[in-house]
Amino acid sequence: MDFTFQVINNIRTIFSKIIDENTLEDLNKVPKGFNNNIIWNIAHVVVSEQLLAYKLSGLQSVLSDEMINKYRKDTKPENDVTQDEVNDIKRLLFSTLENTKADYNNNVFKTYNTYTVSTTGNTLTNIDEALQFILTHEGIHYGYVLALLKAIKN
Repeated sequence: MDFTFQVINNIRTIFSKIIDENTLEDLNKVPKGFNNNIIWNIAHVVVSEQLLAYKLSGLQSVLSDEMINKYRKDTKPENDVTQDEVNDIKRLLFSTLENTKADYNNNVFKTYNTYTVSTTGNTLTNIDEALQFILTHEGIHYGYVLALLKAIKN
């Protein structure tokens, strides 16, 4: 799983640079034809990783219920995020992944509640499959963020 964690970390590094290189206004902008914005997508991958790895393993997420409910699947931005919230999301990009990697290496993930993902129809049955899907999911949202960047810059 080292490679999987490395690629997720690389995608999150790109997300961090996107946060740094764009204004708060641009991070919050929902272009015409889109349902969400850049910062929602970045926070969504953090939340999704925690739900897919921890919740489905019967473990506690480090994220607040408020954050989970704001960025989980089937949500959309209801208001602009503040710079403090952006800073928290940026920090969580790496701290959550570091925790997950450490917990994975320490065999913390012992059980897993089977879950069929809506985007691909695949059924996750263990933490290894979950991490592979998390990688795919983050790639999907990276593509979406690239489309949003193009839309807000035009």
